[in-house]
Amino acid sequence: MAKYLLAVLYVSYLVLYCLQPPVAGQTSVTKEEPSNGAAKVPFPTDEKGGEETKTENEDSKPLPPVPSPPEESSGLSSLLLSLPTPSRPIRLANLLINTLLAAAALEFVTYPYFDDAADVVYTRVGAVYPDAAKIVVRYPGLAGSNQTNATVQVAWRQVPKSGLVESDTWKDGPVALLSEELDWVNTVKLSGLWPSTVYEFTLRDANKTQLPYPSSPIRFHTFPDPYLNTGINFRFLASSCIVPNFPYAPLQGRRIKGFDVLADYLWPQVSPEKFTFLSTSTNTPTPAETESIADDASGTSAVDGPEPTVVPVLSASALTVEPVLNKAPTEFMIFMGDFIYADVPIYYGDDKEAYRRLYRRNYQSPSFRKVYEQLPFFHTYDDHEIINNYAGHSNDSAPPFANANDAFALYNAQGNYDSVHQGQHYYDFRYGDVAFFVMDTRRHRSVVEETDAPSRTMLGEQQLAALYDWLGRVNNTATFKFIVTSVPFTGLWTYEGVYETWNGFQSEKAALLSAFQTVPNVILLSGDRHEFAAIEFPSANPARTVYEISTSPLSMFYIPLIRTLKPQSEDVINQTREVLSVFEDGTTETVSVMEEVPQEKVLKYIADGNYKWSSIEVDSRDRQDPVANIDIMIDGKKAYT
Repeated sequence: MAKYLLAVLYVSYLVLYCLQPPVAGQTSVTKEEPSNGAAKVPFPTDEKGGEETKTENEDSKPLPPVPSPPEESSGLSSLLLSLPTPSRPIRLANLLINTLLAAAALEFVTYPYFDDAADVVYTRVGAVYPDAAKIVVRYPGLAGSNQTNATVQVAWRQVPKSGLVESDTWKDGPVALLSEELDWVNTVKLSGLWPSTVYEFTLRDANKTQLPYPSSPIRFHTFPDPYLNTGINFRFLASSCIVPNFPYAPLQGRRIKGFDVLADYLWPQVSPEKFTFLSTSTNTPTPAETESIADDASGTSAVDGPEPTVVPVLSASALTVEPVLNKAPTEFMIFMGDFIYADVPIYYGDDKEAYRRLYRRNYQSPSFRKVYEQLPFFHTYDDHEIINNYAGHSNDSAPPFANANDAFALYNAQGNYDSVHQGQHYYDFRYGDVAFFVMDTRRHRSVVEETDAPSRTMLGEQQLAALYDWLGRVNNTATFKFIVTSVPFTGLWTYEGVYETWNGFQSEKAALLSAFQTVPNVILLSGDRHEFAAIEFPSANPARTVYEISTSPLSMFYIPLIRTLKPQSEDVINQTREVLSVFEDGTTETVSVMEEVPQEKVLKYIADGNYKWSSIEVDSRDRQDPVANIDIMIDGKKAYT
C-alpha cells in the first residue's frame, strides 16, 4: 500500500494546484434602484461625503458585512512549506520543487528494480586460514547462448616480500562451476598455502585464458599459525547496516558512501616522494595494504621509511578522514548484519530474484568494490536480510526465510567459515591466539510475543551447545575471545530494543553472561541500533568483567535528538575489589572491599553519525600483558578509544 502513496499524493497536489482560486479582491455590493413611486429618504453620508438613499419600503436592517480578503502567507513560508498562495510565480516554483522531490523519491525507491546489476562481475576473498582461503566468484556472460553453465578457474601464486613476482609462475587452482540457476555465483577453497604469507590470484576461462576481470591480481594474506606461541599484532574492523545512496544524492544510486570513507581511512593518499609502490590501480594493493601484506606473523612492518604526509581525501567521501597509518595491519572486516534492506524503502515481496538483486546491487557499487577487492569480509545476517524484526523460531519453511536465505547463502554465507553443523550460519575461527565466534541471532530465535519468558531462546539448543563448547575450547588457548551478535547483548536500549535485543531473552542471556564471566578477556561485538555504545558487564571478580562494543551504521541513517539508551541497569551485583591502604608510618595493607555496582553500565554512548565502524587492534606479543585497543571511527574521525 505504501508504494502507491507517493503517486496519490503527487496527483492530489496537481489537482489542488489546478483548482487554486483566483486572487481575492474587495467584494462589491450592488444596490437595487427603488421602484417607481417609492419615496426616497435620506441615508447617512459615506466617508467621501456622498449621500445614499433608501426607499421607505426597505427595512432599516444594515447591509451584510463585506468579507475581507484572506491574509497572504509570505513568499518564503509558501516555498518552504508549500502553503497555498495566490501568487502564480510562487505556485509555479512550488510545483517545480515538489516535482523534483517526487522524482528524487521515485528514483530512490525504484533504483534497485531498474538497475538490477544482472551483469555485475566480481571476486572477493572470504574466510582465510593459515593454509587456505575461500574465494567467491561471480562471472556471468561466459556461457554460450544456449548454455546455462560455465566454469572459471582460479590461478594463483605466492608473492615474495619484495613484492616483485615473475610473470610465468601461475599455478592452477580450483575450478568454480557457475550456473544460471545459482545466479552465476560460486565459492571455492584454495588450499595448500603457507601461514603468514602473501598470495595473489586471477581468473581464467575453461580454455585457461586469462579473463579481463580482474585487471590486476587480487592479493590476500594467510593467517598466522595458531600453534605458534609467539603472540601477534593485527587489526580488524566491525560494523553493520548499509544502504546504497543514503543520505540521498541525485543520480548516485550505486554509491555506498560509508565504504568511500572506510577506503580513505584504510588506504589514504600519500605524497609520492615519501613512498614508492608498484601500482595504484583498483585491484593492486595501495600503500596501507602493501604495508599489511608485507608484515610477518608478529605484525612488524617490512616497509621502512619516514612517516608519510597524508593528503586529506575529499574526492571519494567528501569528508576529511583520519587514516590508519603506522599501526598494525588491517587483516579483515566482520560485517554484523543488515547488509541489504529487503524491506526499505519498500518491500518487493517474497521473491528469490528480488533478494538476489539487492546483493548484486551492493557488489556492483564502486564504493564497496574498492574495499572488498583488498580486504577479506566475514558476514552474519540480521533481520533486514529477511524482513524487519524477523524471528525464525527454527522454522525454515516459513516464508520469507527460504528465498532470503538463498540469496544470503550464495553471496555472503558460502564465503564464511564452515559451521560445525552443516547448513547453519553460525561459525567460529581464529587469528593466531585470538578466537572468534559469530552467532546467528535470527534463524532460531523465539517470537517474543508468542513465547513465555523462561522458554524463549535466541540461539536455539544446537547453536547454544556449540557456543558453550567453543568457550570451553578457547578458555585457556586464546588470549582474547570475541563473540559477534548481530543485535546488542545489553538490555539498556529502549524502544524496539526491549524485544529486538537480548533484553527479551533474559533467561538465556543470564546463563550466557554467567559463562562469559568465567572466561578471561571476553569482548562482545554487536550492531543493529544505528548508534555506538561501549557497555560494561561487571563481575563479582573485576578481572572477569565482560565488555560490549556496539557499532552501527556503516552507511545508513541515525536518529538525531532522540536518545534510546539508559545509562545503567536498575539491577546491581556485589563486586569485591582490592584497596591498597597506606598508613602514616609508610606501611601498606590490602583490604577487600565489597560494593554494589550496576549489572550493566554505559561507558560511552554516541548516537550521531551516518558512518561508524570499530577498528580493533590486538597485541598479544607481551604474553603477560596482552592488549586490545578499540578505536571508534565516526564520519571518518576517531570519536572514542
